[in-house]
Amino acid sequence: MSSLVFFLQLLFIVPLALGLNHPNCDLTKTQDQGSTLRIFHIDSPCSPFKSSSPLSWEARVLKTLAQDQARLQYLGNLVAKRSVVPIASGRQMLQSTTYIVKALIGTPAQSLLLAMDTSSDVAWIPCSGCAGCPSNTAFSPAKSTSFKNVSCSAPQCKQVPNPTCGGRACSFNLTYGSSSIAANLSQDTIRLASDPIKAFTFGCVNKVTGGSTIPPPQGLLGLGRGPLSLMSQAQSIYKSTFSYCLPSFRSLTFSGSLRLGPTSQPLRVKYTPLLKNPRRSSLYYVNLVAIRVGRKVVDLPPAAIAFNPTTGAGTIFDSGTVYTRLAKPVYEAVRNEFRKRVKPHTAVVTSLGGFDTCYTGQVTVPTITFMFKGVNMTMPADNLMLHSTAGSTSCLAIAAAPENVNSVVNVIASMQQQNYRVLIDVPNGRLGLARERCS
Repeated sequence: MSSLVFFLQLLFIVPLALGLNHPNCDLTKTQDQGSTLRIFHIDSPCSPFKSSSPLSWEARVLKTLAQDQARLQYLGNLVAKRSVVPIASGRQMLQSTTYIVKALIGTPAQSLLLAMDTSSDVAWIPCSGCAGCPSNTAFSPAKSTSFKNVSCSAPQCKQVPNPTCGGRACSFNLTYGSSSIAANLSQDTIRLASDPIKAFTFGCVNKVTGGSTIPPPQGLLGLGRGPLSLMSQAQSIYKSTFSYCLPSFRSLTFSGSLRLGPTSQPLRVKYTPLLKNPRRSSLYYVNLVAIRVGRKVVDLPPAAIAFNPTTGAGTIFDSGTVYTRLAKPVYEAVRNEFRKRVKPHTAVVTSLGGFDTCYTGQVTVPTITFMFKGVNMTMPADNLMLHSTAGSTSCLAIAAAPENVNSVVNVIASMQQQNYRVLIDVPNGRLGLARERCS
């Protein structure tokens, strides 16, 4: 992890033409409107990326925990260099994002699915003819009259890792475990809902060699703060403002939404200051001041939740991590209070992988409230507990953050954000929260 530069989940895009069998899963009939895109969960019945061999509940939980652990290790190891634009190593392709949106790229448009990621800065696409890419279907530059490669003299060429200029086009190589990935920096028109964005810069992957790990097939739309993110490239359209409401993975249709730009944002929103940490400048930091379990405000060590621009510590909102992680002393204090308030009090605590607060049989659990400056985020049982398919086992879906990192980041993850509208308003320096049913 020491070779990480900065923030990207390198994932791949698959055309919408993939077959989906459920009657409510015809993605071509899903209408995005204005600057609003519909969202669905990557593991939902409508997802073309769900496993073809269904895993048991326990196996699925353990797999997601492992992916989260890798992502958190990645988040924790981000260290900014003042002369380097935030981009991350390709080895982070092992992580899998959670929510998917539609996009149209090229002229004429080619329909694609992209994973939205609030902590990444760029978009990446496997292009046709890619050797070693995990999918036979890819974006075809030859079929787009608006496609072009980025020249070596362009400023964007300095914003990717290890740029090379064997020809006139800017190209670069990424490491992916024991594999190597070659890509060209390219531009084309991307259309999100009704908004065309011309000369949008993205990585066009043309070769994957070596190693035994196959990259996942879906692609990435980075919504972070870096210069190659969607928010930066489309600043004139969206004014560095967007909001999203994440549906449950059980939702069959595009019931969540991603709203781009300051218009049509909800009015009844409570805000907390949006902080910028120079050590991890792509991330959306907030000031977590306390945590309440039921009616009890938990006694926490102040340093464990403090925002620290020197070390990069603090609390972030992230759509790509599934389960919230807290610094170990914070988690242990919250967990201990949670256990005290679970009913019946005689319920036996067991563990599953990284989750150490699991129960067999029916239990009643308290709410947990993250208290930020200016707004509280109260999570009911649906946002807190994982339930087995049979319903006999349930686990608190919060865990301790890994300690072997440069500085621990508390991550408010996607499961805990479900059915909340999260509004990122960079120009006004604020993050808004409002309850919204989107499942």
